[in-house]
Amino acid sequence: MHMPVKPKWEQLADHIRGQIESGVLTPGDQLPSTAQLKVQHGVSTTVVRQAILVLQTQGWVQGVHGLGVFVADR
Repeated sequence: MHMPVKPKWEQLADHIRGQIESGVLTPGDQLPSTAQLKVQHGVSTTVVRQAILVLQTQGWVQGVHGLGVFVADR
């Protein structure tokens, strides 16, 4: 029996969360743009948006309109 594969957006959210937890990304750091994340992870815009939305909901990151997405101060 093998584990079901996580959806791509969840894998991406886990990856970004991991970078924050390990200190690769620190509060105030800007996340790569949607376009950069798409290329880096080979996913669609929808996947990137969903991952960011989940991270925002969980309080890991915050979107600043017109500027981008930044690591939240937890």
